[in-house]
Amino acid sequence: MKHFELKGQVRETGNKAVIKALRSQGLVPCNLYGCGIDNVLFTVTAKDLKGLTHNPASYIVDIILDEGKKYTAVVHELQFHPVEDVCLHVDFLAVNEEKPIAIKVPLNITGHAAGVQAGGKFVKNQRELRISALMKNLPDQLDVDITELGIGQNIVAGDLHYDNVTILSPKSTIICGVKATRQSAQNR
Repeated sequence: MKHFELKGQVRETGNKAVIKALRSQGLVPCNLYGCGIDNVLFTVTAKDLKGLTHNPASYIVDIILDEGKKYTAVVHELQFHPVEDVCLHVDFLAVNEEKPIAIKVPLNITGHAAGVQAGGKFVKNQRELRISALMKNLPDQLDVDITELGIGQNIVAGDLHYDNVTILSPKSTIICGVKATRQSAQNR
């Protein structure tokens, strides 16, 4: 999986006024926890964070703090402003090489469905799936071949299998399918 480098400045805990002042300077308050480390409070610039949050790919985040410490983490939770497209807060979960990581990974649809060639309409229901794997086995994307998909058929998460990867999304989650159209009904 790709890595994303994010530089941050350590911060102290503060009240609402302190947090509001940080946001007015173009900084986003962040929190790093998990994997046996103490909570680390820090800030990153909103501009640097957009490369991570406004991107469909998933990343392992390398956090480099101004005090010289470096952490490896994944995004655990993002909080956005309810009206504006502004990230208000980010929680990062520290990870390591020994423990499996649970992360959402984008889906890549490949092939041309037989049902579409027969007049059906292709429908993609999911853009990503939640998986678990060791850091060295995490894929950048999950490939889903739809070549054999006929009219009225779906691919669900339970149909997919990958080496060294466990799919955490429910097995009944519909990934994609081919729906019948008027044209396909007339061709029958």
